[in-house]
Amino acid sequence: MKKQMNIAIDGPAGAGKSTVARMVAEQLGFIYIDTGAMYRALTYAALKQQSDIQDGSDLLKLLNETDIELVKNNGKQTVTVNNKDVGEEIRLIDVTSKVSYVARHPEVREEMVKRQQILAEQGGTVMDGRDIGTAVLPDAELKVFLTASVDERAKRRHEEQLSKGQPSDLEVLKEEIRNRDKIDSERETAPLKKAEDAVEIDSTKMSIDEVVKAILSLADERRGMIR
Repeated sequence: MKKQMNIAIDGPAGAGKSTVARMVAEQLGFIYIDTGAMYRALTYAALKQQSDIQDGSDLLKLLNETDIELVKNNGKQTVTVNNKDVGEEIRLIDVTSKVSYVARHPEVREEMVKRQQILAEQGGTVMDGRDIGTAVLPDAELKVFLTASVDERAKRRHEEQLSKGQPSDLEVLKEEIRNRDKIDSERETAPLKKAEDAVEIDSTKMSIDEVVKAILSLADERRGMIR
């Protein structure tokens, strides 16, 4: 049987990658791989263990001792750390504000990339993150770079947090997103950047459904080309 295609969706924080990737995977019957959740899970574990997030060697040791899994629970995909569902905890501000620092260590990224590539070996995946099209799946049949303005990304995150009953400050979110963009784009190992063969989609004025429809259309084109 012919291997199914892989779809890589990259972009900055708050661009809607996870939501879009999940919906595209559901429509295609593919597996959704949330690489950001994997880094968030390690950040969560590091904070719990009071590990030094500036020490890459310490974090790699912790990663090798920690069981991180992407699982489906009641039809919803979540992430577990040592069999504990931490899907909600990894989205809280403590983790969100520190995950870019954890993700920038070369030794951590190298191990994470190995795990992510194993998950995508059989094809039929939609994977989102910062370096999927450039480092994790450079041979992905479809690469998308999803972006939006800082103001729009902060507004979306603000509304999401309020809807969950969490405190939120729009101006603080804007500054945090600018800072995460800077860290992600300037890190030495696999920085956030658009792959040369990626299709850029600016979702600032688009609905989630419109973005999903655009990616599904691209996927259909690619599948037609590789049949």
